[in-house]
Amino acid sequence: MKGLVVRTTGSWYAVKTDDGQMLECKVKGTFRLRGIRSTNPVAVGDRVMLTPSPDGLTALIEDVEERRNYIIRRASNLSKQSHIIAANVDMAALVVTIAHPETSTTFIDRFLASAEAYRVPVLIVFNKTDLYGEAEQRQLQGLAALYRGIGYTCLACSAETGDGIDGLRAELQGRTTLLSGNSGVGKSTLLNLLVPDADAKTAEISAAHDSGMHTTTFSQMCFLPQGGSLIDTPGIKGFGTFDMEREEVSHYFREIFQTSAGCRFGNCTHTHEPGCAVLRAVAEGSIAESRFTSYLSMLEDKDEGKYRSAQ
Repeated sequence: MKGLVVRTTGSWYAVKTDDGQMLECKVKGTFRLRGIRSTNPVAVGDRVMLTPSPDGLTALIEDVEERRNYIIRRASNLSKQSHIIAANVDMAALVVTIAHPETSTTFIDRFLASAEAYRVPVLIVFNKTDLYGEAEQRQLQGLAALYRGIGYTCLACSAETGDGIDGLRAELQGRTTLLSGNSGVGKSTLLNLLVPDADAKTAEISAAHDSGMHTTTFSQMCFLPQGGSLIDTPGIKGFGTFDMEREEVSHYFREIFQTSAGCRFGNCTHTHEPGCAVLRAVAEGSIAESRFTSYLSMLEDKDEGKYRSAQ
């Protein structure tokens, strides 16, 4: 029997079988011992093979079909392991906010680089436009122009007023999309608007820290009325790089990779070398300083042992 993983709650997985059943499943014990360096060897979006129990109410996950793609982050409590956020997605919708709380460009860039590494297209969704004054609106327009210039699709919307939601629905239609972002950016409110029966919990922003509180505690797939699905995940407070070689990082910053063709040295790290086209582009303003700073911060991760050794 085969099916699609639509929810994970710790050691249990809800699987929608190909014949329409919904089964609660566990992973076969030996499956966990294959040397998978992940805290969750099965993720929402995985296609799996099942063996139903005699009563037909539960099943064992025997195997996972080869993934078309996936997106991971470093496990929050085990630096040597990864956490698979979702598998087999057509796109990731990264929900960000200019304020209440502010999403840092470093977080955005780390997410984009990781998605680039795993071949997942990203839609950047600027939420909470109803809360922004003139300064925040200018900042939004500047960031949207920056990321559009690199080649990313950007949308602005308000989950509270509904402004911009029709455009978001059009982008999501017929696609399996990972819904991601920091805690407090309004993912659950957006989800409730897009999937009325999702009944996702929402919470007020912490006044003391102007940051979000986790309301989603597990990952689940919700099916959109117009076709397609959203994979809702717990809010991410940090995005540690995982399983990249240090030399690869520049490949996942599109404009840095393109500009690097003009560097004098083929192994240029774009940090100090003479004849570096990237450093020249940063100085001239054709590569944004915020993007270059994010690139450097990812290079610094090597000091914390987050990169695999080059083969």
